[in-house]
Amino acid sequence: MGEDEDDYSKWPAWLRPLLQTSFFCQCKLHASAHKSECNMYCLDCMNGALCSLCLNFHKEHRAIQIRRSSYHDVIRVSEIQKYLDITGVQTYIINSAKIVFLNERPQPRPGKGVTNTCRVCERSLLDSFNFCSLGCKIVGTSNNFEKKKKKKRNICVEVGGSDSEESINGKVIKKKIRSFSPSTPPQTCASGKRRKGIPHRAPTGGIIIEY
Repeated sequence: MGEDEDDYSKWPAWLRPLLQTSFFCQCKLHASAHKSECNMYCLDCMNGALCSLCLNFHKEHRAIQIRRSSYHDVIRVSEIQKYLDITGVQTYIINSAKIVFLNERPQPRPGKGVTNTCRVCERSLLDSFNFCSLGCKIVGTSNNFEKKKKKKRNICVEVGGSDSEESINGKVIKKKIRSFSPSTPPQTCASGKRRKGIPHRAPTGGIIIEY
C-alpha cells in the first residue's frame, strides 16, 4: 500500500468520492420532475450525486444533503458530524445553521492583520481552527504532508495555489504553486439559479453568510 492510500485508509471510504462529486446538476433519470436537482449523496452506495426522487431507491441508507454557498459546496455540521470527525475545520453560519465547506476555496493571499490561516491552502481562518474545509483536513493530517509541501513549492504549474518568486538572471519571475486540496468540482450540466452569499464574522466563533 502506497503512502497516499495509507493516509486515505484513515478516513471513511465514502469521503474521497464525496469530495470529487459535482453537485447541483439536473438528474438524468428525473429530468422532467419539479425537484430534479442533484444535491444528495448516499454514503453507502457512493454512486454520485442524487436528486430527492433518487432517494426512493436508497431507503434506510445514510444520505446527506449538500448545500451551496458562494458557488462552493457545503454541508451542515449537524449532518456530517454524525459520520465524520470535523475537529479543526472552520465552521460558518448560513440561515442560522452551522456548515463546513467540502473543498478548498482558492484565495490569492491572506488579508492584512490575519493571524491564522489554513495549514494547507493558507486561507484566512479564525484562531481556533486549522483547516478551511474537509478536503484540506484530509491533506493536512496526512503522514507525508510536510514532505509533499516542500517538494511542490518548487514545481511551476499553470493553475492553482499561491504565487512564489524566483530570480533568474537578475529578473524576478512569478510561479504558481500547486494546490494540495481539490477545489469544488465544476458543474458539468445545467442547474437552477444560484445565490452568492456574503460572509460576515459571527460573535460566537463562526462566520455568518447572509443571502
